[in-house]
Amino acid sequence: MESNAFIWFAIVGIPILVALVWLIASFNRFQRLRQHIRESWSDIDVEMKRRYELIPNLVETVKGYAAHERDTLERVVQLRNAAAANHGSASSQAGDESRLMLGVKQLFAVAEGYPQLKADGHFLALQRELANTEDRIAAARRFFNGNTRDFNQLCRTFPTNLIASTFGFQPSDFFELASDAERVVPRVALDPGA
Repeated sequence: MESNAFIWFAIVGIPILVALVWLIASFNRFQRLRQHIRESWSDIDVEMKRRYELIPNLVETVKGYAAHERDTLERVVQLRNAAAANHGSASSQAGDESRLMLGVKQLFAVAEGYPQLKADGHFLALQRELANTEDRIAAARRFFNGNTRDFNQLCRTFPTNLIASTFGFQPSDFFELASDAERVVPRVALDPGA
């Protein structure tokens, strides 16, 4: 009688126990990745806020040299305000960020026409800070997108997609900028006369 109970437990109980352990481990993996996505988005958000603080200073510096470029300067400020106000999904934020960076590209194009501005120490320092911030945003974006990729793979592959659908885990959006916006990182001349 005792051996029958052991055999029954081995046939029925062990597979159920293994399935339960797998279910718990998979659920925890989803939760862990979701938290990594939140943390990595927070890293992006911190750097974008830093950029939002640098851009008005950059605009004011350019304004001192290129006052007749008012439309471009106002447009950059409007784009900055729109991006700073967006608290939506990563894809929604990416659209605003792409438009902002294209506006900053226009701002640097305006600056190219003013040799005194390009040699201004304050302008160069702001350019350097913006370049460093863009590098940190790019690194944070890679980390965020890597976490998002791993999470989305779990949501879409069998058998973890069963857990995702059961517990309401939905694939996340990537934070992808338009390719033109990604190339806006300012060039910083080491020689102010260059």
